[in-house]
Amino acid sequence: MLNSKQRAKLRSLAQTIEPVTQVGKLGVNDSLIESIDKTIEKRELVKVTVLENSGLEPKEVGFELADRLGAEFVCATGRKLVFYRRSLSDKVNHIEF
Repeated sequence: MLNSKQRAKLRSLAQTIEPVTQVGKLGVNDSLIESIDKTIEKRELVKVTVLENSGLEPKEVGFELADRLGAEFVCATGRKLVFYRRSLSDKVNHIEF
């Protein structure tokens, strides 16, 4: 669980990154989870966009993705979601708090 200072740091870091994928009409499916899982293992911090045509609420999608990814749902800003999970790989530049 992240505290408020950690969450604030992650939000500031997320401002400079681009979304890695989009949640569309198909919603949250296994291929989307697999794609985000691979990316979050390499980067630790990812941003995802929820398209308006998906018909889904961004925060609901955020909680579902976080649960299925085993990640922390950092924030939802409009239709952009930010997730954090510490990587198990030693080759990654880890985010320090």
